[in-house]
Amino acid sequence: MTSTADSRTTTVPAPRTHDERVRTARITGLWYLGLGVTGMVGFLLIRAQLFVPADPAATLANLGEQASLARLGVALEMGVVVTQTLTALWFYRLFRRVDSFAAGALATFGLLNAVAIMGSAALLATAAEVAADPAGSIATDTGAAAGVVQLSYTIADHFWGAGTAFFGLWLIPMGRLILRSGWLPAPLGWTLLAGGVGYLVSAFIGYLFPGADTLTTILTVPATVGELWTLSYLIVVGVRRTETPAP
Repeated sequence: MTSTADSRTTTVPAPRTHDERVRTARITGLWYLGLGVTGMVGFLLIRAQLFVPADPAATLANLGEQASLARLGVALEMGVVVTQTLTALWFYRLFRRVDSFAAGALATFGLLNAVAIMGSAALLATAAEVAADPAGSIATDTGAAAGVVQLSYTIADHFWGAGTAFFGLWLIPMGRLILRSGWLPAPLGWTLLAGGVGYLVSAFIGYLFPGADTLTTILTVPATVGELWTLSYLIVVGVRRTETPAP
């Protein structure tokens, strides 16, 4: 039988209450939603209106004519950095008592992806600065300015492409934590695992086989489904009260 003195010296932390986990889960989901919104609006919508891959002069003209939109694009990239960082940290806070190693891996991969997007934001800011003054200190004439702007956007795209590896990697421990905790549906955990692997493979295929756009898109479908499902569940439900870990 354990003595009273022995019970007083235990160092095992008390588990969080269900209400605390729900609050943490909902905050995590809101940060995740912010990440999705800033990423989609900045990368998919605004960048497509400014960057013309095969025409540096057109890209320079777009940035010059739509300077406010270009600056908004930079701000949204910074928004991705902030929301990605906070999402990673709050996921760690939510799951650290389930598996500290997996939670730490999730946070680390998320932060590394944020660093990659920060590089992209810096390059977009450089392009906007050059476009505002084509004959300034960075470029000596319009032709050189077009080259600098085009190169900046091209490298920024590759920051996103390389960062895909980290984004795929962070979904794998996320799926594992969902399965181990039982706080979210088990099919969601498996979807995230499949999505993480698919995202990771697509990052390599995108560079090894540049024309395989259809295949890379198919590989990222489970990740997209899993992420939307995750943030929706976290915001609406939070976490389950009854823990039913998957085998």
